[in-house]
Amino acid sequence: MKKLVAEFVGTLWLVLGGCGSAVLAAAYPQLGIGFAGVAIAFGLTVVTMAYAIGHISGCHLNPAVSVGLWIGGRFERKDLLPYIVAQVLGAIAGAGILYLIANGKSGFAIGGFAANGYGEHSPGGYNMLAALISEVVMTFMFLIIILGATHPKAPKGFAGLAIGLGLTLIHLISIPVTNTSVNPARSTSQAIFVGGWALDQLWLFWVAPIAGAILAGLIYKYMSPVEE
Repeated sequence: MKKLVAEFVGTLWLVLGGCGSAVLAAAYPQLGIGFAGVAIAFGLTVVTMAYAIGHISGCHLNPAVSVGLWIGGRFERKDLLPYIVAQVLGAIAGAGILYLIANGKSGFAIGGFAANGYGEHSPGGYNMLAALISEVVMTFMFLIIILGATHPKAPKGFAGLAIGLGLTLIHLISIPVTNTSVNPARSTSQAIFVGGWALDQLWLFWVAPIAGAILAGLIYKYMSPVEE
């Protein structure tokens, strides 16, 4: 239960910090954070939680990460569903807090609410195929980074930095394509509040990240098994 609470709190922080920067700060050009600032915010949520709860739950904060670690032989199957439930609930709680804060401004309209999308709902107008490829490849690389940085033979104490910087880079690349998911929990939380098109397109932001995570788990397990 302590692990599940840690995943709930960590995923809450990821959504509140990452999506919050997009909804509350990036909306104001005078603040100057833009896409780059949002990318850094997402990376910082992972870095801070990696050192805060990594020793408790492993700091997955993401159903795709949990699946990839399981496929890679780093996570027990019995814990997979409870982790995913805790992550999704934590993400929804984070989105709920963000909604309450954002709604405190006169004239607030939910708009995109940092939801993920493709086609007319892609920040750069990218189609479904581009979104699918982006999410599979970006999640694949994210899991390669995670599996490598947390390998027993990797330098100790730097995993959080590598993973956080990796997520920042992923956002710098793919925010224009899908608003960057690589995390089904993060996509679900925002889609619930936006409704409509965001819920209709949510399937891609479950299928693609999990597919990328599974591929990464299989390939990294082949490249560098833990038992070696």
